[in-house]
Amino acid sequence: MHIRTARWADKDRIAALIADALHPSPLAAWLAPDPAKRRQVLVDVVGIWVEHAMFYGDIHVTDDLTAAAVGFHRYRPIPPPTSYATRLADAAGTHTDRFAVLNALIAGRQPTEPHYHLAFLAVTPARQRTGLGAALLAHHRSLISRIDLPSWTTALAGGEHLLARCGYTPRPEISLPDGPTLHPMRRDARRSSSMPVNASRPVDNRWQDSHV
Repeated sequence: MHIRTARWADKDRIAALIADALHPSPLAAWLAPDPAKRRQVLVDVVGIWVEHAMFYGDIHVTDDLTAAAVGFHRYRPIPPPTSYATRLADAAGTHTDRFAVLNALIAGRQPTEPHYHLAFLAVTPARQRTGLGAALLAHHRSLISRIDLPSWTTALAGGEHLLARCGYTPRPEISLPDGPTLHPMRRDARRSSSMPVNASRPVDNRWQDSHV
């Protein structure tokens, strides 16, 4: 397996794989209660953020595009995606308010100091529990260890253990109104983990951040 930097031409496939990984989760059902529209809504909304990361962050993928890690360089304030309110309304339709609530709750917990934001860590459903998520997270750890800044992410239930092995520690939870609980986590600068991420260990890494 080879991990590489994503190219512009990959962005639609990356959005689709993240949406497919998120689709079975309680968060996806809360964001888009209509099951007939859920996947397309997720693809379109995630696509906005994948494109934004091409300009204000980085995206690393396996060479077969079955797993992806999307991050933002919040070393200084960054603007929202271009025409975000309009694009979100076009993408989410009647579900727009739920995405707006999610974004507001996450923004309220995000660190104010310079940091790296791990927004998505996703593995396509057919390749989950094969170690791809752990391998991408090990690659991510090697990158953020060089920048000497804290890193922050928001995990779905069940994803905290893998992140903990990469040096992330829990922060206060986020409870969505009549919805699932999200788990913000932080990795301090210059923190080294004594337990290496084992890329061969099966893990369930559907999606590793609620920020969509």
